[in-house]
Amino acid sequence: MLPEIKTILYATGMGAGAPHVFRYALTMAKQHDAQIVAVSAIETLSEFAQNLVAPYIPAEQRESIHDEAHQNSKEKLQKRISQLCEKECNNDQQCIQRLVAIHIEDGLAAQAVLKVAEEINPDLIIMGSHRHTALGDAILGTTTSKVLHSTTTPVMVVRIPEGFHEEGF
Repeated sequence: MLPEIKTILYATGMGAGAPHVFRYALTMAKQHDAQIVAVSAIETLSEFAQNLVAPYIPAEQRESIHDEAHQNSKEKLQKRISQLCEKECNNDQQCIQRLVAIHIEDGLAAQAVLKVAEEINPDLIIMGSHRHTALGDAILGTTTSKVLHSTTTPVMVVRIPEGFHEEGF
């Protein structure tokens, strides 16, 4: 029996390659009549960095800054995805409505993707990958590699062309 793809988790760092990767998520969603859930991460300050700023910025203000960053990230991602949907869907409301949720998570990107994947149990994760040096991958690893080796959900990796940039995004 062929697998059903009804929920796609689109992981994005909102970088220059995001429109390229999102088009694949949108194409797969249209082909399988699936919904898309987007996830992005906001890396939190390390404990050391938090201790550095604590004497200068009160806890309430730090929390307010954090909440504002979450909201700004969610709005930015929603705006970018809306622009892409309008451009790619040609006013097809069903196409535009495929994006059903946006998750902005605290922490490292791979952890955020894995957390949301565990919560929503998607049928497919779609994420981008760009060129790294072999040494950089060996020392640091990549978000894509960490997700690939830590989930049982199928992962579609979209290679972002070197130097890819789309005007307006």
